[in-house]
Amino acid sequence: MTAPEDGPPPPQADRQHPQADRPPPQAPDDTAARHTYVNQVFHGPLHAPQAHFGIGPAASMPPPAAGARRATGRLDAGEIDSVLRCYVEPPCFREAADALAADTVTVLVGPPGTGKRSGAVALLKEVAHSSVYVVLSPDIGLEQLAERAFDRGIGYVLLDRMNEDAEGGGTRTADFDWRRVRDRVRGQGAHLVVTTVHEPGAPPPEAVRHVPWRAPDLGEVLRARLREAGCAGRAAEEAAGLMPGGCLVAEVAAAAGRIARGEEPRAVWREYGSSAAQPVRDWFAADRTPREIAEVTTLAFATGTGRRAFERLQESLEPYVVRAFGDAPPPPEGVPETAPAPPVDRRRSLARNALVAAEERAHGVPGRTVWVFAVPQYRQWVLEELWANHSSDFWDGVRDWLTALVAARPDGELRASVASGLALLARTAFDEVADCYLRPWARGGAGPEGEVMAAHVLWWICLDETLAAAALTLVRGWAHSGDPGLRSAAARAFGGQLGVRFPTDAVKRLWHLIHQGQGRPAVLGMAHLFALLADGQEDAGVVLDALVHRLRKQCTTPVATRVKAMTFDTVLAVLSVGEPGTGRPAVAGLVERRPRMTDRVAALWAGVLRHRPVRQAGLTALRDTLLALPAVCRDARATAGSLGRALGAALPPDERRLLAAALGRDAGRRRRVEPAVLDGFLTAVRGVGSPGGAQSTAAPPRTAAPSIAAPSIAVLSTKD
Repeated sequence: MTAPEDGPPPPQADRQHPQADRPPPQAPDDTAARHTYVNQVFHGPLHAPQAHFGIGPAASMPPPAAGARRATGRLDAGEIDSVLRCYVEPPCFREAADALAADTVTVLVGPPGTGKRSGAVALLKEVAHSSVYVVLSPDIGLEQLAERAFDRGIGYVLLDRMNEDAEGGGTRTADFDWRRVRDRVRGQGAHLVVTTVHEPGAPPPEAVRHVPWRAPDLGEVLRARLREAGCAGRAAEEAAGLMPGGCLVAEVAAAAGRIARGEEPRAVWREYGSSAAQPVRDWFAADRTPREIAEVTTLAFATGTGRRAFERLQESLEPYVVRAFGDAPPPPEGVPETAPAPPVDRRRSLARNALVAAEERAHGVPGRTVWVFAVPQYRQWVLEELWANHSSDFWDGVRDWLTALVAARPDGELRASVASGLALLARTAFDEVADCYLRPWARGGAGPEGEVMAAHVLWWICLDETLAAAALTLVRGWAHSGDPGLRSAAARAFGGQLGVRFPTDAVKRLWHLIHQGQGRPAVLGMAHLFALLADGQEDAGVVLDALVHRLRKQCTTPVATRVKAMTFDTVLAVLSVGEPGTGRPAVAGLVERRPRMTDRVAALWAGVLRHRPVRQAGLTALRDTLLALPAVCRDARATAGSLGRALGAALPPDERRLLAAALGRDAGRRRRVEPAVLDGFLTAVRGVGSPGGAQSTAAPPRTAAPSIAAPSIAVLSTKD
């Protein structure tokens, strides 16, 4: 007899539901109101005067290891206000609004940077008159859309939908699927706007209008943002008159912010638009030696490297790409071809390169000089020109060089530079990065470090608004691959920034990997994802709800199975995982910042404590959490009491007595829980069920206890 395969969580745990997607609002004096949590990880000294850190677009590259913001789920009021505050309608807005009003579903088709996301929200506000907006995962297909539940009066957005219309039947099948989606949305009283860069087939689907989307008047966008910032009149007109052609909507918004802060418009506009890359194009248009090409190639993947280390990296690259320059001139007359090449002063050559600059960075005493691009944005444009102007032989050499570099286990600073460089290359050549770097490295082509680097590159890629959906689709395929290396890499990627960006998708895929026997990588991926979500003030409940559902399902049978064992392992890993940076149990900070999640945490602990094979490990995790409470809580005793009441309500009386006895022996340990905290916790545990004691209103009646080999959890609630 085997346990039934785990299915999806019940409807009440569906994280796509608008009321379930966001954490409950906190009181004004709550910790969440006093702190903003953004994960920043820097390897080595930091000097980045023109960089952007945190959440949002950067001018030249994604922020290094910044905390990614969730891309799906409910949009809160602040996000909606930010999108619509200075919105300018493009000429195609009316056509899209009419299509949405008539069909309740419409698709916006246009290139990146034309404002499709803000347009989708503005359309829903105009037509649906909704105050609640939910962003769906780009990983959802038309068949799934046609079968999911839509809530009446809610506006839904599906951003960056990938092209699946040509698969399995072509345009006729796509039109049929779109008709089903339209009828589903209309029948349930909702509205849906989809955005994509992919043109519809020929002929286009008739069921749902695909509207060609164009950017609004960028001059008006600039003026609106400057007016909102208090800069209007002549200054705004001057800035608008200096705007170069080829700007994206996000670039105009970024430039407006800088101009409003007092920067000179002419200097700001040099970094945006189609003409901003002209210095790089002019440099490549001249005849360049292989050494100069090697210089900018090395710098594209190793920016911020010290002089001596940079020279070693460039010297190691040159043999890999020399075959790409077969038209190099023959040696001078009288010099045999076998003679050694004349010495090369790479440092002097770099000093003459107009794209390169030496920068002093404070790193101890004395300072440290590193090589960087003269303008940070040059890095992106150099990669574009290298990709456009050099053959596969050249890029094969770059691939082999980077693979050898990764296999040699670079330090954290160089690893971050290589990963961010490949993420920038992915903007121009995503397939090249996926096929020549990510897949081979994930499969072990660069040794054990390759899987780590593949995940790092994906984390950088997912911070790019235009590539996040493609990264999700790629890693989803890895999770369902038959290759164990790809599955392991998928678990690592979903356990990091990609999972923070798409938490519902990540939990679903990680559980698939756990169920399919991926083992420790997937378990650790789930735990790391929980820690990032909890530490970054994102919705860690998406992990807790999934585990509560699956733990309850596994505890309904006394049969010992591999899936049951992996479920308990995953729960223990989540309850034990440390916060990024401090190493303290992530669950300790969560119950302080999000007290309404305490019942879900207690439900998991109740299940672990009643399952004898893992009870001791559960006690250790609980003791570690109580030890950490004074460091993370304003009132550790009160928080311990809340956790104790919830856990006491989730345990039957005999288990409460056993728990109190086990923790009561803590006085003999070298690392002891603070007496006030332990007393508050145990008093609350014992008080449940006693006259005048607290009771959990969320706890359902206790079920009959099964055999000792697989005890049931008495109380498991997914409610707040």
